[in-house]
Amino acid sequence: MKTSLSAVDFSRRDVGIDLMRAIVMFTMIFVNDLWSVHDVPHWMLHAKAGEDFMGLSDVVFPSFLFVVGMSIPFAIERRYTKGLSVESTLSHIFSRAIALIVMGVVLVNSEGGLASGLPYNSNFYKVAAVLAFIAIWNQYPKTDNSVRRHIFTALKIIGILLLLYLAATFRNPSGGVLSSQWWGILGLIGWTYLLCALVYVFVRRRLSVLITVWVVCVLCSMVSSVLKAPWGDTPLFDFPNPNIFQQILSGVLHIGNGTLPAFTMGGIIFSLICQRYSRSPLLHRLVGASVAIVLLSLLGMLSHRFWIVSKLSETPPWIFYVSAIAIALYTLLTVLIEKGMAGWLNVIKPAGTATLTCYLVPYLLYALFITIGLVVPEWASSGILGLLKCVAFSFLTIGVTWLFERAHIKLKI
Repeated sequence: MKTSLSAVDFSRRDVGIDLMRAIVMFTMIFVNDLWSVHDVPHWMLHAKAGEDFMGLSDVVFPSFLFVVGMSIPFAIERRYTKGLSVESTLSHIFSRAIALIVMGVVLVNSEGGLASGLPYNSNFYKVAAVLAFIAIWNQYPKTDNSVRRHIFTALKIIGILLLLYLAATFRNPSGGVLSSQWWGILGLIGWTYLLCALVYVFVRRRLSVLITVWVVCVLCSMVSSVLKAPWGDTPLFDFPNPNIFQQILSGVLHIGNGTLPAFTMGGIIFSLICQRYSRSPLLHRLVGASVAIVLLSLLGMLSHRFWIVSKLSETPPWIFYVSAIAIALYTLLTVLIEKGMAGWLNVIKPAGTATLTCYLVPYLLYALFITIGLVVPEWASSGILGLLKCVAFSFLTIGVTWLFERAHIKLKI
């Protein structure tokens, strides 16, 4: 049964999106913790620069961008359903993007270490930054108690002042100040979300336009990505560097070569199609999803003849293969949900409903472990035991996220 997009009820929460977000976040925590162990299977790791390979670690981030796209129609359409204006929605989009970009820049600057002589060390910097984020962007409980409201306001002000202090005093080992050397994971999500959400606000449910934007993003990736050696070992159009094309993409829009927005735009398109046919028989939806997976896989194989598959180089095959994987995961979850077989995933559900909090919790846990001198024995840091340790860390992170939620600590931007 086909339903027009104008008749779709976006106020209904899509449990499949929540569970997909939870699985991706659980996996992200897992792969981000692999640095702490060794003798890890190659297929779990990031590909090196120039390597024609896509490991599990290379699939997680773009899958998250895809699910961000799937959430955008729901978030924006719900605002319109509540009677909120376009201007209010645009303000909301910009504030969310800015929050993610700020968090990304503040955190990524600490990756290279801090200069000696600062009044704090790297651990303090990270913990203070995360606590500032929580104070500023926490979803404080609604209350009619004026004292509690004043406390919440004071916490936000303290968080802002703390963040300003860290930004003003930060120095890297070379003496450099806080800068956007690269945007960090959260920053990249922020820029990609900003572009794709703005496109959706002005385009809404017109699939033909959204697909055109997706195609443009893919074409930008094709034009910018270096071809394999047999095809010249240069981009399709080998413009002198710098050039206006890359300056617009990277310097103005901050979207690299268009690959990252392709994942999020793909998620928007897939989400709209899923909602349009949400009342169709499950078998029909499975056939439709299978067709999409096969087509994207074929595009991946075809483009792989000309470009390597690489996360670091953000190549076209990476777009097609990961998009196919993301659709397959959501489809599997849909089947499990409709068959009543998804209950066992509730244990990781906080990662899908308090995702930003969950992403930040490891910064606190790592700092705590260092402070108390907790070190994993060598025998538990390699091979299967090492991987189990990373799995346990993912569950611990989600458990702490759940405890934070119970204590009304949940970031919402």
